[in-house]
Amino acid sequence: MTERADTIVIGAGIGGLAAALRLAHAGRNVHVIERAKTPGGKLRTLPSVAGPVDAGPTVFTMRPVFEALFASVAERLDEHLDLIREPVLARHWWPDGSTLDLHSDEEESSAAIYAFAGARAARQFANFTAETRGLFQAFHAPVMQSDRPDILGILRACLRNPAVLRPLLGARNLAGALAARFSDPRLRQLFGRYATYVGGSPYASPALLMLIWQAEAAGVWRIRGGMSALAQALADLAADRGAEFTYGQTVEHIARNDSGLRLHLASGRIMEARSVVFNGDPAALHHGLLGAEMQGAVPARGVTPRALSATVWSFAARSSGLPLAHHNVVFNSDCRHEFDAIARGEMPEDATLYICAQDRGTGKAPDGPERFEIIRNAPALPATGRPDKTRDDEEYQQCRTHTFGALQRMGLDFDHWPGREALTLPRDFAALFPGSGGSLYGRSPHGMMASFLRPNTHSRIPGLYLAGGGVHPGAGLPMALTSGRHAAEAILTDHASISRSRRMAMPGGMSTGSRPMANVASRL
Repeated sequence: MTERADTIVIGAGIGGLAAALRLAHAGRNVHVIERAKTPGGKLRTLPSVAGPVDAGPTVFTMRPVFEALFASVAERLDEHLDLIREPVLARHWWPDGSTLDLHSDEEESSAAIYAFAGARAARQFANFTAETRGLFQAFHAPVMQSDRPDILGILRACLRNPAVLRPLLGARNLAGALAARFSDPRLRQLFGRYATYVGGSPYASPALLMLIWQAEAAGVWRIRGGMSALAQALADLAADRGAEFTYGQTVEHIARNDSGLRLHLASGRIMEARSVVFNGDPAALHHGLLGAEMQGAVPARGVTPRALSATVWSFAARSSGLPLAHHNVVFNSDCRHEFDAIARGEMPEDATLYICAQDRGTGKAPDGPERFEIIRNAPALPATGRPDKTRDDEEYQQCRTHTFGALQRMGLDFDHWPGREALTLPRDFAALFPGSGGSLYGRSPHGMMASFLRPNTHSRIPGLYLAGGGVHPGAGLPMALTSGRHAAEAILTDHASISRSRRMAMPGGMSTGSRPMANVASRL
């Protein structure tokens, strides 16, 4: 028996959840199909002796984006999530023994940089902050908050304040722009790392990515209960508004019919809807993983080349040595070698390591085992074909040695090194997120026009809408959530004449087909 709904959302990642919530609140009959057993997509966890440990995005920034979504459905963010603002944005370590904290207070960060690298560096930081603030203000509305890059909006912003373009003039890439702004190589390395937040190399990503500093400088929050609490809160609200969820099922095929789109699930279930939100990697559509008819939904340039992948450790242990904050970055001696290796498709031996000490907020180590997530940049796999598992144990052993051996040399030790069950390799991400090739951010951000080439909300297939980190406005939790908002608004606008009363649903739940590509960053 064919089941029908107004809208089907494939994937309960952050973008799909945002779309489902907005649509259900507007009175649409919404079904969400999720292949995993829980909502969240990349907001996933792994079990540990200290409780569920985050295995995906760890950084909550751009709080107003989330507040706006909750307000749009007559709710308050702080009534559903317990958010704790972090006074230390991140603690940074270098092989020469130096360390630097960046703070939520700009004056504190400036004072810390003065103590770290001197008066000249502090002046350069002040100038950098002013420049990136102008960039963020100019590009926020026409790019990040628009359902597609608004060229005229960008031009108007630049005409109102031509100085905002100055940081981009003469800079071939982010690394070059930072070299012109910071004399201290450690600060160039620190701010160059923001390219990895959207899956790129600072040596190939545009200088525009400097504005990411403003997203972080505006505040970083910790969610009590872990990042997955965000996904659960959105899913609960959507269900409260009438959205139906079924987990553990996969959409295998999508085809057009007279009434819209027909979905064939692996369980044999058949569903139809006038509109479908695909919250998976758009590459899955392009490569025909959901049927030949869907291959034309997005152009090749919207999904290739691919952004970075990562190796991610999620485990619990007792640590000793370095006094960790909640967010920590341990830099290598030469990041150019790291990104050159990744560009060749090789796993770098000496890589920058991000460490989330999930149970720390004040810098004080908790008693007993605590939860850690450690992320290391890695190349993605080819988007098509099956991941080769023959080298699994070899790659696990190499990753274990390169990660924990490097931290040990830096002065951070653990009472034990975790096993294979705590590690997610690029091939594992490729299996979790079909079509992705393990890329965590969709299309690569490399090149001046990269942000204009991502797929938009409207696909080329009538009735098929896109959401997630592989879609405009891009990778990262705030952007993926914004893409879901765009998808919901497009559906409501395109079908404004549809009755707002809910139809009776067929008995039985629904489930998600493919997990979405989300957020974000070197911190996933």
